[in-house]
Amino acid sequence: MKQTHYVAREPDADGFIDYPAAEHEVWNTLITRQLEVIEGHACDEFMHGLKRLDLPHERIPQLSEINQVLGATTGWQVARVPALIPFQTFFELLASKRFPVATFIRTPEELDYLQEPDIFHEIFGHCPLLTNPWFAEFTHAYGQLGLAASKEQRVFLARLYWMTIEFGLLDTAQGTRIYGGGILSSPKETRYALSGEPEHQVFDPVEAMRTPYRIDILQPVYFTLPSLKRLFDLAHEDVMALVAQATALGLHAPKFPPKAA
Repeated sequence: MKQTHYVAREPDADGFIDYPAAEHEVWNTLITRQLEVIEGHACDEFMHGLKRLDLPHERIPQLSEINQVLGATTGWQVARVPALIPFQTFFELLASKRFPVATFIRTPEELDYLQEPDIFHEIFGHCPLLTNPWFAEFTHAYGQLGLAASKEQRVFLARLYWMTIEFGLLDTAQGTRIYGGGILSSPKETRYALSGEPEHQVFDPVEAMRTPYRIDILQPVYFTLPSLKRLFDLAHEDVMALVAQATALGLHAPKFPPKAA
């Protein structure tokens, strides 16, 4: 597992996490900026979830506040984790309807991008859609699949997650919109994803699992769902048979340069 210089903050006996003022300021900068950037770019389902969560702007929210909303809508909860967790732990959490949230926030020096998912990425980027039953059902089913999968199968499932939950687009009556949390928590990627520069492909789970990616660049290709319900439908298909198809067909050639050594 990769190392990180970030350390998740511990709660007190009552479950309260005390963040210093400087970290609340980072949260305020991030959420204020991103709310402006996603206007007209995020899908309606995400915006509805954001309204339900009613995230504070002046401070980092407590996990109990998020749990209250998620529990009342889809039965999900968030779970405090360190900065990085093993695949096994990740799948165990999703399979039990708990979404991992690392309780640290990026430094001002890494305001625009960091490789580790911080509390802003997880809560702002992902939790709004966990209030949506279709998205929540897919995320739960995904965790169950990952828990039962082999190490080799998990690599293909990781690409499916990346191309949907992290970097997915949605076809709507208003045009292409974003639902992927990795895009919606990044100002640069939010603008870029809907520009004419990257390639947009109609979502096909086998093709998504055959598409290589890098975590440290803007994505060269995005997959577009016909509707968010497509994820719910996928949750009830034989996804592991699709993994077998993707494995047999093999990976596509990368559409990005190799990472410098």
